[in-house]
Amino acid sequence: MCGIAGLVGQPDADVIERLSDGMAHRGPDGQGAYRNGPCALVHTRLAIVDLKTGDQPFVEYSDDGAEVALIANGEIYNNLELRERLPDVTFKTRSDCEPPLHLYLKYGLDFVDLLRGMYAIAIWDSAKQSLVLSRDPFGIKPLYYATTSRGFAFASEPAVLVAAGLVEAKLNTDKRDELLQLQFTTGQDLAFQGIHRVLPGESLRIEGGEIVERRIRAALPSAGVRNIPEAQALKELDDVMTYSVGVHQRSDVPYGMFLSGGIDSSALLAMMKRMNSEPVLAFTAGFSGTAVADERELARTLAKSQGAKHIEIDFGADDFWASLPGVVKHMDDPVADYAVLPTWKLAEKARAEGIKVVLAGEGGDELFAGYGRYRTANRWLLSKDMYRKGILDGLGVLRNEDASQAWRSGMVQAKQETRQTGRTKLQNVQAQDIQTWLPCDLLVKLDRMLMAHGVEGRVPFVDMEMAKFAFALPDNLKIKDGLGKHILRQWLNTALPAAKPFAKKRGFTVPVGAWIANDGVRAGQLVAEQDCIASICKPDVVKDLFKHSEGRAAKAAWTLLFYALWHKIHMDGVLPEGQALDVLSA
Repeated sequence: MCGIAGLVGQPDADVIERLSDGMAHRGPDGQGAYRNGPCALVHTRLAIVDLKTGDQPFVEYSDDGAEVALIANGEIYNNLELRERLPDVTFKTRSDCEPPLHLYLKYGLDFVDLLRGMYAIAIWDSAKQSLVLSRDPFGIKPLYYATTSRGFAFASEPAVLVAAGLVEAKLNTDKRDELLQLQFTTGQDLAFQGIHRVLPGESLRIEGGEIVERRIRAALPSAGVRNIPEAQALKELDDVMTYSVGVHQRSDVPYGMFLSGGIDSSALLAMMKRMNSEPVLAFTAGFSGTAVADERELARTLAKSQGAKHIEIDFGADDFWASLPGVVKHMDDPVADYAVLPTWKLAEKARAEGIKVVLAGEGGDELFAGYGRYRTANRWLLSKDMYRKGILDGLGVLRNEDASQAWRSGMVQAKQETRQTGRTKLQNVQAQDIQTWLPCDLLVKLDRMLMAHGVEGRVPFVDMEMAKFAFALPDNLKIKDGLGKHILRQWLNTALPAAKPFAKKRGFTVPVGAWIANDGVRAGQLVAEQDCIASICKPDVVKDLFKHSEGRAAKAAWTLLFYALWHKIHMDGVLPEGQALDVLSA
């Protein structure tokens, strides 16, 4: 796992150095650079596979002798299979990211169709004077670009482009409104004006500073539902889980997992136990002294049953206020999901234990229909939209609440783009989440929080073959008897019955409301005073929100606190030093 960046236009040594420095946290194990005519590529490396010879960029030559260079952030899980597919190639390294360069030389932009993994790839083709940017179909790995006065620039994180002086930090107010109502932003555009996402599955070809070609590799199968009996589905699930978890464990460094005690992470634990001769290393976070469910007791029981080494961390109010500035600094593509908080500390602990790779359960809810909003699909999803009410709606906090409804446009567009004839209503809403919530919230959170500590996050459920199997399952193998993820629960009931997969469990939450309310008067005052808040919100109502420890008001307070800090750090340039309220006071 790494950081990549580049500029095609007018690169100089200072810009290249600033791009590299901005991504140092993503690649603490080494740096690489490439120059050819108007193109400069920069790579910072977190060494996972081929520790000795896997440094990037990789450079080869086309048939006419012109240089072609590749840098990549990701893991190509079918690396071994791809090498067998290219018997005439003499590989220089064992790196999983070398085969894509040879595939490009052979197949052009179609090279991505052969990749199984998570990736953000940049290729400079000197003969064509073209830059290719490609991102994996689910958007597991990030990639951003901007057209600047110096040329066409790209990077793994948008803040890198700002820090390099290529883009000025200006706010996109439409995306601000979406963030405040949705907790993340959708589509190509960001909260940073002028910086855009390479969309999940998108490949771009850039010539002369302009995007001249776009292609999309779909994450989900186009076919509808497979009529498959439950017994056969269980056998196929076991097969696809075995292969997916197996390839996600390919690593030359130690790896572990995040264990919550939920269905998805419990399934990963059971499969990893089956496939590893050494004890699995599992990390769990909990919240002592609060009213929310603490997952550590169940996780401890499961870890013990599987002979795993279990490491627990406690995340409390002091952690909240102390870590929040660092969290927000690294959430440059802002996601106000409170799950960022324990993820930050879990990643920090994993790295302290010498772990550079962590498997996590993201994607299981989207592919196997685990969310509560899916369970009434047949009754109302045909006529009503998900995310109908925003976080701030109906609280009287916005100065112009009517105008704020434009925030829904991204979700409306995603609904239109993902709806397909032949899919069930449930599949359509799953597809909408897989295009929006999964890559724009969950996967951004995992990438930034882990990479901030030099840890690679791997998600075996977010896999092309897993999606091909799970998405096409009939609705009754996803939702049954009022519970989602039916087939996965059935599998887990045999593989790890101690997980009690059919027992009713409390949803995951983080007690941010209680922590904020404990210092609510000062926090509310400081947030209400920020220009970025006062310009759109009623200060007295903002202050009142910070007195609530739970419910919608508490979630709104958390969202406004997160945004106020994000704006202070990323728009105003205040250093994230000290406690969160100290940063707001600066």
